[in-house]
Amino acid sequence: MADGTPLINPAPSGEGDHEVVEGARPQTPSVGLAPSVTAQERRATSPDGGGFDVHAARAQFPILSRTVNGRPLVYLDSAASAQKPRAVIDALTAAMEGSYSNVHRGLHTLANETTEAFEQARETVARFLNAESPDQIVWTKGGTEAFNLVAAGLAQSLKPGDEIVTTQMEHHANIVSWSMLRDRLGIVLKWAPVLDDGSLDLAGLAALIGPRTKLVAVTHMSNVLGTVNDVKAVADLAHAAGALVLVDGCQGAVHCSPDVQALDCDFYIFTGHKLYGPTGIGGLYGKRAALEALPPWQGGGEMIATVTEDAVTYAGIPHRFEAGTPPILEVIGLGAALEWFMTFDRAAIAAHEQALYDHVVARLSGLDWLRIIGEAPGKGAILTFTVEGAHAHDVAQILDRYGVAVRAGVHCAEPLSKRFGITSSARASFALYNTTEDADAFVDALIKAREFFV
Repeated sequence: MADGTPLINPAPSGEGDHEVVEGARPQTPSVGLAPSVTAQERRATSPDGGGFDVHAARAQFPILSRTVNGRPLVYLDSAASAQKPRAVIDALTAAMEGSYSNVHRGLHTLANETTEAFEQARETVARFLNAESPDQIVWTKGGTEAFNLVAAGLAQSLKPGDEIVTTQMEHHANIVSWSMLRDRLGIVLKWAPVLDDGSLDLAGLAALIGPRTKLVAVTHMSNVLGTVNDVKAVADLAHAAGALVLVDGCQGAVHCSPDVQALDCDFYIFTGHKLYGPTGIGGLYGKRAALEALPPWQGGGEMIATVTEDAVTYAGIPHRFEAGTPPILEVIGLGAALEWFMTFDRAAIAAHEQALYDHVVARLSGLDWLRIIGEAPGKGAILTFTVEGAHAHDVAQILDRYGVAVRAGVHCAEPLSKRFGITSSARASFALYNTTEDADAFVDALIKAREFFV
């Protein structure tokens, strides 16, 4: 609660999260790579205060040149799913047009080329997260499947009364898997409180960790509040009690330049579509010992070493967790997205996004009909808000009339909405391709939307 009292075992409410959703291509020289603007060109000084040329970056996203309802598109829904740069679009096209085949075990040229691009993407993710080895990167169809993978593995060793500690600010993906284990196995689910400004009550979390704690599951960056948690401090607390630490990095991987070795987390989960890559692909980083302790969670081809009529033996990590034909094109697209993303100065991107957020908050300051949810120090560029006298869904629909795309609902974080006493909110989330013009168009449209309800 707001007074810092830890919450133990409230049953999370149901999902109930129905949110409002809104030329010739050059041939690429090899699979998964596409011609693009050089890193030096991308790092030109930005008029938006981010230290890079936002307009050059924006020009690489074909969709951002379109109009919506006769207005230039202002896309402020990147926390839900980011748009795709030309480098990703071209990499997917090149893979399909030039070298597509199934991966692994093929002896022909197309299979070898596609397998090379597929495994190169694993190496790219390892470099992006600073993992010790590519073998510590497990492909999943998204962040949600990665949570379920870990939950399925832990279920083999958990006993009634064992504890999992999470927080009130978590995405449903970091809640429902543990809730299912609670219902099935009789484990105890504990909830660390969120303070009034949207900060995690670290002392409250520490008080929940004890000898029965087996896992602490926490987000790196809240998809609603923008709060960036001190994951290393959480890991220190958990490890001191002998517990594992799982980090939801679906937002943090985009905005926090994660170094999994420095964070000392046992698991780090990410998803491709928020990282400017395709949907249908994500992954799980794990410390080698943590991954090797998990049994396979799905059976089929690829995850086996040998199969006889009497017994099955399993492949080593990461392939033991990757049953069946994988999302080949999506993996290649994610690899291209990260290669593209890593040519930018990540600190400059963060400064740029923060400058946009600060600009919007300054313009909205003093409006007594607007409530901002989450104002923790050091938060990321996510603005979640309510408008007095208006439902968030109606606000989002009116903003859309002005070409402004935001999200509305509980943002797959229903316990957090309950914590702040709201049933829905609107959310504007900023990305590297957003400009000061976008920020001003959003504020202008929001003020006009408010006038509609008065």
